[in-house]
Amino acid sequence: MSRSSSLPSGARAQVVTVSDRAYGGVYPDRSGPLLVAGLAELGFAVGPAQVVPDDRERITAALRAAVADGIDLVVTTGGTGLGPRDITPEATGDVIERLIPGLAEALRAAGRDAVPAAVLSRGLAGTAAATLVVNLPGSTGGVRDGLGVLAGVVGHAVAQIRGTDDHTVVPGVAGTAD
Repeated sequence: MSRSSSLPSGARAQVVTVSDRAYGGVYPDRSGPLLVAGLAELGFAVGPAQVVPDDRERITAALRAAVADGIDLVVTTGGTGLGPRDITPEATGDVIERLIPGLAEALRAAGRDAVPAAVLSRGLAGTAAATLVVNLPGSTGGVRDGLGVLAGVVGHAVAQIRGTDDHTVVPGVAGTAD
């Protein structure tokens, strides 16, 4: 993985790890730091992962804070499975305005050959205001697979959301190049 050539300058990312046990100090967060490192390698300015418990209000608050801060990409890790406390997709659904089903499908498909249970991830991808929000599984393997998918598309996605790509030309509309 290397810096995305199409990533707009100044792009910022935020990682949110969703895990009761990591939040409670039962074990260290492993997927969040891996995701932070991978996003930095793609060229994002990204700080340390924020760790929150599997609590809908806490997850929603973390996502809304990132959107309010103008973060270009917020990626969650954890809470996408079928367990009773796996509610990251529901919290994400409370925040996003437009779904990007193709991205969520690609993320699930990326690991399915090596780990057939990857298709059980219920992660979402979508936009809230000018922020791309993506859910990844909590496993380090799921994060690596997800980074592989994001590397190929995230620069273009961020540019489109910002309105700075070649798809923003609208003849006769003020504010667009024609």
